[in-house]
Amino acid sequence: MLALSDHAEALHAQLLDFMASHVYPAEAVYARQHAEGADRWAEPPIMRELQERAKSQGLWNLFLPESEHGAGLSNYDYAHLCEIMGRSLIAPSVFNCAAPDTGNMEVLARYGSAEHQQRWLKPLLDAEIRSCFSMTEPDVASSDATNIGTEIRRDGDDYVINGRKWWSSGAMSRDCKIAIVMGKTDPDAERHRQQSMILVPMDAPGVQIERSLHVFGYDHAPEGHAEIHYDNVRVPAANLLLGEGRGFEIAQGRLGPGRIHHCMRCIGVAERALEAMCQRVQQREAFGRRLADFDSIKKQIARSRIEIDQARLLTLKAADLMDRVGNKQARQEIAMIKVVAPAMALEVIDRAIQAHGALGVSQDSFLAAAWANVRTLRLADGPDEVHLDSIAKLEFKRLAGS
Repeated sequence: MLALSDHAEALHAQLLDFMASHVYPAEAVYARQHAEGADRWAEPPIMRELQERAKSQGLWNLFLPESEHGAGLSNYDYAHLCEIMGRSLIAPSVFNCAAPDTGNMEVLARYGSAEHQQRWLKPLLDAEIRSCFSMTEPDVASSDATNIGTEIRRDGDDYVINGRKWWSSGAMSRDCKIAIVMGKTDPDAERHRQQSMILVPMDAPGVQIERSLHVFGYDHAPEGHAEIHYDNVRVPAANLLLGEGRGFEIAQGRLGPGRIHHCMRCIGVAERALEAMCQRVQQREAFGRRLADFDSIKKQIARSRIEIDQARLLTLKAADLMDRVGNKQARQEIAMIKVVAPAMALEVIDRAIQAHGALGVSQDSFLAAAWANVRTLRLADGPDEVHLDSIAKLEFKRLAGS
């Protein structure tokens, strides 16, 4: 395994300390404030306190490689920090490293104009606002993005947007002020040049949030996932990102790093689940023996350790390749980790749930919510089947070339 840079090593130690001192103790406070709050979609006050403390210690905007707005970390460096943050559902927001804002900030930093960056990127970097990414549609298989039918039509100095989206993550937040919407500007163009991305303020006339969407019963408040109807929404032509027909290009630039982040967070939560399982089985007895003394339990713990370390090594390999040869050249490794890491985390969390018994499926443990969260990642940023297909095609190509 490659060594971390000195800067990343220092941040790694600092982040571990911050998590132990502030984030883990705040999880129960966050849950209580959220439950007692008058508005489920408003961030509990403890989050702002944690963010201010993190910002004062320089643990802020740790993502964004190759950008003056980031912390000067490579994808490989940041992957290690992302694993630590993945251990807590609230941690990514504490450090302003939560999806979908991270991906949207990368889009604005790479492809946004100076005006876009001043109006939207700067407040996002300061966590003054939140954002959503509006791509998936209910009426088509959005795993094939060429199916996306939302209309983005030029009309003089404006674009007019019409369409229905769902799973626009982050849109339910009271702080969500901007959406990046993917839609079709030219249905007659070459297949991968039909789509574009455009910035749509959430308060623009015609933006209608129809409902929040739940994941296995969790509404993921205060961020949440929304179904949105864009009904003759008119925005200035300058809101188009990069140019007409560049939507796929932007999406690929956005998704590569995001997949690394998701996978490392999966590894973090899997580590926490394994720790919880080890503690639980040493404390509980059944049929006159500690659970830890049962051979089946020991094998599950051993397999979990093996699988976590395998997934971590593969993910770090992908991150290193992204740094050295770029996202395009690392696309097979990125696809591989996107299949491996969520599946691994689900297995480990499921074993931990089984060891915890009824507690594991209740709100008194982090495990049930963690399982529901990770399960969505086998669909988010492309379902397993799409990635497996890509891996096989690249393998055929590699063998033909050799």
